[in-house]
Amino acid sequence: MFDVYRNDKRDLLVLSKGSAIPTLSSRHKWRKSRRSVSKVSDEIRSAVQRQGYYVRSLRAIKKGTI
Repeated sequence: MFDVYRNDKRDLLVLSKGSAIPTLSSRHKWRKSRRSVSKVSDEIRSAVQRQGYYVRSLRAIKKGTI
């Protein structure tokens, strides 16, 4: 199971259930989504296992598609 957090900049933070928010990402105010997620992509799962978290910025994705 994974916990999903969002911030006001529309960034996404995925952590394994029960993990604390990393200090690298604490400069933004993170809000926990209402439900936990049981399935994630292989990319997210490997990043959480390797780093302890996965961060995605929607702003970077928008910038690349325009």
